Amino acid sequence: MVIRYLYTVLLALLSPVLLFGLYKKKAGKPSFGARWKEHFGRTPVLADTAVQPIWIHTVSVGETIAATPFIKALKQQYPNIPIVITTTTSTGAEQAEKLSAIAEHRYMPLDFPFAVKGFVKAIRPQIMLIMETELWPNTLHHVAKSGIPITVINARLSERSALRYQKFQSIFNLLARHIDQVLCQHQDDADRFIRLGIATERVSVTGSLKFDIDIADSVTTSGQALRQQLGQKRSVWVAASTHHGEDEQVLMVHQALLQQDPNALLILVPRHPERFNDVHQLCLSQGFTAARRTQTSANVEHTQVYLADTMGEMLVLLAASDVCFMGGSLLGDKVGGHNLLEPAALGLPCIIGPSYYNFTDITEQLTQAKAALICQNIDELTSQMKQLFANKQERSLYGERALAVVHRNKGAVQKTVEAIQLPNPV
Repeated sequence: MVIRYLYTVLLALLSPVLLFGLYKKKAGKPSFGARWKEHFGRTPVLADTAVQPIWIHTVSVGETIAATPFIKALKQQYPNIPIVITTTTSTGAEQAEKLSAIAEHRYMPLDFPFAVKGFVKAIRPQIMLIMETELWPNTLHHVAKSGIPITVINARLSERSALRYQKFQSIFNLLARHIDQVLCQHQDDADRFIRLGIATERVSVTGSLKFDIDIADSVTTSGQALRQQLGQKRSVWVAASTHHGEDEQVLMVHQALLQQDPNALLILVPRHPERFNDVHQLCLSQGFTAARRTQTSANVEHTQVYLADTMGEMLVLLAASDVCFMGGSLLGDKVGGHNLLEPAALGLPCIIGPSYYNFTDITEQLTQAKAALICQNIDELTSQMKQLFANKQERSLYGERALAVVHRNKGAVQKTVEAIQLPNPV
């Protein structure tokens, strides 16, 4: 009680800074508009108030995309039960709106008691499902106090995060006491939750929802159309989800590749939309001919860098490429990499830098299957890229093995749906 009270005071003191970051206008970021009030518990009731809904919290874009197959399967299992999706960010809301035919979206209340109580009173959920590990003390306390069971789905806990929680074990205990069930992506995640004190019987391994990727025919078609526009015969690689300080390294690699193959193309995909303009200027300042995806009239057949300055098109960009380098992995311990599953599901050879601690299990599965490569530095990345560009057969083998890993791990959606125990199923 004392810890949670002190936490609430600290949150109140820090909230101006947090809210400034949340509401700050950025290029490519949708506006919250009048809906900002929902963050403070001023939540509109759902269209269907006759049945208590399932509440799924997905935070932002990535989690919402990953949860989409599960949400669709859950709706098939319980067609008469409303679903409400909450996100904290406006970009997440934009993604959630794509599921408006089967679920309504509301903004997640900030972790103040009054805001959480306002949301619960308006929505009256019968269960809360938290995607991955978005755990907030006041939210967990007041949701559990209202008699609403809480399940964490697609849960992951890196070794780094587990060690941090161990340093503040009393805070983790405060969170864990309200969680009824933890459905983990991998066994190493489950082991860490158990090590931190969650009862073994409350922890299960259901697999990663991200493995259950169904690549729509429209993605393949759009990818082929883009590749036709970019040039069928040239070598194309994509640097996906790059961060500040990483783009320069990627461009150095591309400069070396152009010396071997002057017609090579880099599709550069910055992780954060507010960096699109800066990255474009960086490309130009380093002497590259660069085109932006939003400039649909641009002649891109002879450009050297194609800047992907749109959101939600990663699969299409991957489908237009020959090799994928996954960003967030060349910056020491700052980021910890990003997920290789999307390129793997498209049969792409994958390369990732030495820092991938957020996706250790997936990365190691792919590397052990010889479906992905780890580069220690940009010299090694350059060498690996040259080798893959020069050998189409080797690229194909890496892609086939990547697909095999994805197919071997499918089934998480169904396992997760089966593990959900609704208090009031209809």
